[in-house]
Amino acid sequence: MSSEQGIVSTATENGIATITFYHPQSNSLPGVLLRQLAEEITKAGNNPDAKVIVLKSRGEKAFCAGASFDELISIKDTETGNYFFSGFAAVINAIRKAPKFVIARVQGKAVGGGVGIASAADYTFALDSASVKLSELAVGIGPFVVGPAVERKIGTSAFVQLSVNATKWESAAWAKEKGLYAEVFSTTEEMDEAVKLLAMTLSFSSPEAMAELKKVAWKGTENWDTLLAERAAISGRLVLSDFTREAISKFKAGGR
Repeated sequence: MSSEQGIVSTATENGIATITFYHPQSNSLPGVLLRQLAEEITKAGNNPDAKVIVLKSRGEKAFCAGASFDELISIKDTETGNYFFSGFAAVINAIRKAPKFVIARVQGKAVGGGVGIASAADYTFALDSASVKLSELAVGIGPFVVGPAVERKIGTSAFVQLSVNATKWESAAWAKEKGLYAEVFSTTEEMDEAVKLLAMTLSFSSPEAMAELKKVAWKGTENWDTLLAERAAISGRLVLSDFTREAISKFKAGGR
């Protein structure tokens, strides 16, 4: 796959598996990239040479713009819609099931599925410019698949606030206050140094202890394979509505 279509790559060094994704359209994620990302997270989780996983994207302005609008607008039936949204479910579940901590590096804005990925990570670093938005309701869908991950991280009240006011950006400071971001920095250099320090520290920690602690942290999510599949089916149905098609066309014309 060429970089014009997007890429996912993994580099493992000194016990740290760094997974990087990229798409030229603000790091949005078409279905093929979602499944590659889920696969790479699973592989890193099973790799004995990797003690911790760092998840990041390329570029400066956007961490992840969520679903690919080009792919959304091309969906013609519920089966295709369900398959697409199941990609986000696969990524979240891969993070959940990995027996290693996943650190997210959020260097820019996160929208929709991007907020879901940042929420699913076990520890998330961000820049102070990394504002967040759950824009799904504005295009007639709703954050159904990523919702459980976001709600788990920031609580029901903040999740509903973010979901209902779907056109409003919330600041990185807001995201830190709600618990989505663990730490926020003013420069990329400071953030990268913090990511490196925590990743290195965890790489020397007990793998067994970390795996057990991760189980504790994710207690109560054992049904997510089924739950997120059900949520994907809801989004897969709603994306076929005339309202959603018109809304996505307007978003594509005016930008996210």
